[in-house]
Amino acid sequence: MIAEAGLAALWFAGALAALQLVMAAIGLARGREDVAAAVRPVAIVQGLLALLAMALLIELFLDSDMSVKLVVENSHSAKPWLYKFAGAWGNHEGSMLLWVTILGLAGGAVAIFERSLPERTLTATLGAQATIALGFYAFLLFSSNPFARLNPAAADGLGLNPLLQDPGLAFHPPTLYTGYVGLSVAFSFAVGALVTRDVGPAFAKAMRPWVLIAWIFLTLGITAGSYWAYYELGWGGWWFWDPVENASLMPWLAATALLHSVTVLATRDGLRAWTIMLAVVAFSMSMIGTFLVRSGILTSVHAFAVDPKRGAFILALLAIYIGGALALFAARIGTVRAGTTFDPVSREGALVANNLLLSVILGIVLIGTLYPIVAASFGVQLSVGPPFFNKAAGPIALLLVAVMAVGPLLRWRRDDAKAVLGRVMLPIGATLVAAIALLFVWPGVLPWAGLSLAAGLAVASVAPLWKRNLRRTPLFTYGMVIAHLGIAVSLAGMASDSAFTKETLVAVRTGEPARVGPYTVTLDGISPVIGENWSALEARLTATRGSSASILRPQLRFFANPPTSTNESAILTVLDGQLYTVLGQPDGQGRWQLRLWWKPFVTLIWFGGVLIALGGMLSLIGRVLRERRAAIRAEWA
Repeated sequence: MIAEAGLAALWFAGALAALQLVMAAIGLARGREDVAAAVRPVAIVQGLLALLAMALLIELFLDSDMSVKLVVENSHSAKPWLYKFAGAWGNHEGSMLLWVTILGLAGGAVAIFERSLPERTLTATLGAQATIALGFYAFLLFSSNPFARLNPAAADGLGLNPLLQDPGLAFHPPTLYTGYVGLSVAFSFAVGALVTRDVGPAFAKAMRPWVLIAWIFLTLGITAGSYWAYYELGWGGWWFWDPVENASLMPWLAATALLHSVTVLATRDGLRAWTIMLAVVAFSMSMIGTFLVRSGILTSVHAFAVDPKRGAFILALLAIYIGGALALFAARIGTVRAGTTFDPVSREGALVANNLLLSVILGIVLIGTLYPIVAASFGVQLSVGPPFFNKAAGPIALLLVAVMAVGPLLRWRRDDAKAVLGRVMLPIGATLVAAIALLFVWPGVLPWAGLSLAAGLAVASVAPLWKRNLRRTPLFTYGMVIAHLGIAVSLAGMASDSAFTKETLVAVRTGEPARVGPYTVTLDGISPVIGENWSALEARLTATRGSSASILRPQLRFFANPPTSTNESAILTVLDGQLYTVLGQPDGQGRWQLRLWWKPFVTLIWFGGVLIALGGMLSLIGRVLRERRAAIRAEWA
């Protein structure tokens, strides 16, 4: 009865989403405050029912209920419990249920915690959120039912894709989906504000924490996903410009622009139209990402290849939601006041430049991702890979870094160009020193520019703390400093990896050494090992560097359910980089293939990503605490 209870919970949640939408419409159209007030509890119960459905699906996987089609196709009774648990969303139907669950919980959280918006705007916001949820409930119930039964039940399951049998499956999708769905909340806020003609600082202050939450989770999800693919796939790369990777990057770019724009609107009453449009664009990118991953039109290690009819369903939802929002934007934009003005040489001006550059990069990634798909529809097969993205987006990204370094050093609304020049001399000096020093090891044009600008940005990032009382500095200022510093750290890691990576592909016998970078790697032997649900051939490698020696154990793994072999890399992490090793196949002459990489400072990429997310968390906490203190002071007054 667990599957039937889960399906019933989904139906009830969908019905409540429809009720929530109708009640919000009645409350707004007829001024029925009693009806509008009931929207909050309906949104909360809807979220709880979606959570119940997800919990019941997880229980079916943990119990290995082989009468449920989804469990049979994506699990096996011999799987470790972690992969049964996370395997509940390691498939199309389960991942969509996870998406809907987070969507429902997000709507419930808005209903519980949002108290600063006027009731009419909040009602419109919850109505927009219900509209999004209703479409996805319909998608699950009519196209992707996760609780479908098999009659008769199967003897056992087919197993989970071995590439997904990693602890990253328990962390990466929920984190990334929280970011995606968080953008739906920003979208709903924008729609609600347009419906009630309430686009102003109060609306932006209410929306900003939700945008920050989405941005933080997107950052963590992309960072974790990058590292997971890096060590799991055995390719030695941290980013491949894979279409599905791009599908997660595009919402992050749009959310980053939205975050800066909503801050200007909240604090300076500027960029009103920009903020609304970016909220629509950000959610559009998350919908496009959902379509790409689940439409079956992409070939990717990350994609769920499913029936294209499901992709058509999602495409229809995208057209309805985004088309409707754009039509509403066009109809109501004339009622949105321009807000306060500012000079080009100002912090607002730098943020506008920042948003424009982010939008250009977003456009490049979007075109590069969709162009092969459009070309294929006309019978032309082509691929757009790293060379295009690096050459097209790389220089613009470096220009963006330069603007990012200058922006926090500018004053709001108006600044003096000569005074600005004096403030940026130290970051410029750091950039020049790094640029001159790198000429002696010439890493290539883009890495040289990236490393030089990373040094300048690192100095500029901490500039807002100069000559300030650090104890009295607001927490969100520390957040901005740490997030920008994280960008500099990640940029340095990316440029170092691009410029200085050394790769060696060799075939060696036992006892034979191979050189890569500063390391000598010797194959000590090959031995069989047995895991919980796999067997493997494991190499024992001794890596020496000077007087130090380390043991690494890369594997060739073999899975029975489903029958698959994978390469499991072994990585040695040291302060100045990583030694990355992969065991290949025997060559029939007593030798084994080894692929070795020395990747200087590559770990800075993910350390920087963690810093960026940490900065966002500090900013979120600082803003929430400040607004709470302001509310308490207002009550006392």
